[in-house]
Amino acid sequence: MSGRPLLRLPIRQTFKQAFQPTRRIHTAPKRPQFQTRSNPIHNGQKRFKGSFAENAQKLFRENPVSVSLAIVAMIGGVTGIVYANIIYQEYIIKSFHKYPEEVAKKLRRALYYTNYDLNPQEALKYYKQALQVASEIGMDPVGDEIMGVKIQVAKLMEDIEQYPNAIHILEAVRGSNLLWLEKFGSLPENKERRTKVLGKTVGVSVKLGELYGTPEVWDRDMAQERLVWAVETVLKEKQRRENANVKDEDEGPWMNDEEIGATLESLAHSYEAKDQHYLAAPLFLQALALQPTKDCHTIVLMSNVASSLAQQSPRMAREAQAYATSQNINTRPSGPAATRETMLENAKTWAQKALDVAATIKPPVRTEECDIGCAVALHNLGEFAEMAKDPDSAKRQYQEAISLARAIGFEEGVAQSSERLRALSSSG
Repeated sequence: MSGRPLLRLPIRQTFKQAFQPTRRIHTAPKRPQFQTRSNPIHNGQKRFKGSFAENAQKLFRENPVSVSLAIVAMIGGVTGIVYANIIYQEYIIKSFHKYPEEVAKKLRRALYYTNYDLNPQEALKYYKQALQVASEIGMDPVGDEIMGVKIQVAKLMEDIEQYPNAIHILEAVRGSNLLWLEKFGSLPENKERRTKVLGKTVGVSVKLGELYGTPEVWDRDMAQERLVWAVETVLKEKQRRENANVKDEDEGPWMNDEEIGATLESLAHSYEAKDQHYLAAPLFLQALALQPTKDCHTIVLMSNVASSLAQQSPRMAREAQAYATSQNINTRPSGPAATRETMLENAKTWAQKALDVAATIKPPVRTEECDIGCAVALHNLGEFAEMAKDPDSAKRQYQEAISLARAIGFEEGVAQSSERLRALSSSG
């Protein structure tokens, strides 16, 4: 689209007129005035004498800036057209090679109105037509192709903030998948397909948990229900495959540890939203245990563990202590009678451990997530110091958190730490 204004129709007309043969003018001998040097027609003819290269050089000498801009504009226009054609062939045409042409044709139009000229009503119309045609020709309703279209429609609804519609679509996908799993998932010939459908259903359930938790919907019970189902399903399937010694080549690959950890995190955040930190803490701990290596996300998880520990009961502090011991993380023993002070000390240890681990991670492994995790950990240390009635330490932590958050452009961190620092200062 960017090349179109550079190839305006008037330019093409100008070139066409310039290369048309001029009409000869036959004059009578009695009118010699048309043969004088001042005749504009003859002056114009003199301008066009010489080779094309000579004329071009002369034009460039007379108008170097205008000619250069015109050349750049034409090259840019041609390049834009060529690039757009490549994009169309490689990313639009080829992306639908798995669909019958009658379905692909509708999807191409839908994609155009989704990604290139946003028009949700037109896009939705063509998505519906594509699904209708797919149903008429008998495409598999739980196949990757049709499921992908439905998920794309849900994403479109989410992008335009029609969250209830997005939920409705994904709930239909989830229900259809569960019905297929119940009827056909146990058949021997469907082992690999069962794995794929079950994995997609877990993903859809996690997304539903996120959508139910949006402020516009805010159905925390449904969010938690979908996330609990996803976590239980993931862990049950993992346990089943381990017990039966199932190989990936037998039933297809299941979710890896990192993907399972992400599912656990989603549920943990759901519990946090309901202030059920005693349920969130063990999920963050399990997700941390599934981290394959110490990377920037490890910092985030450790900060989340610290936050959860500081806000829940002594019993959960003992569970965190047991995990810390197994991971060779030195914390004060909580014992059978953990106190509030002990829980805060353990939370502080986890936050400090996050900072220590972050210090060992260097680029290119180190990303913005590390910096944000450090800013959060510093803010949490300030909160813990406030809880422990140590205002001087809290101020220092908040100031460090503000400095780091401002340096990395983490505006939310700047705002929250600044607010706590102001409140602490005003209280004396």
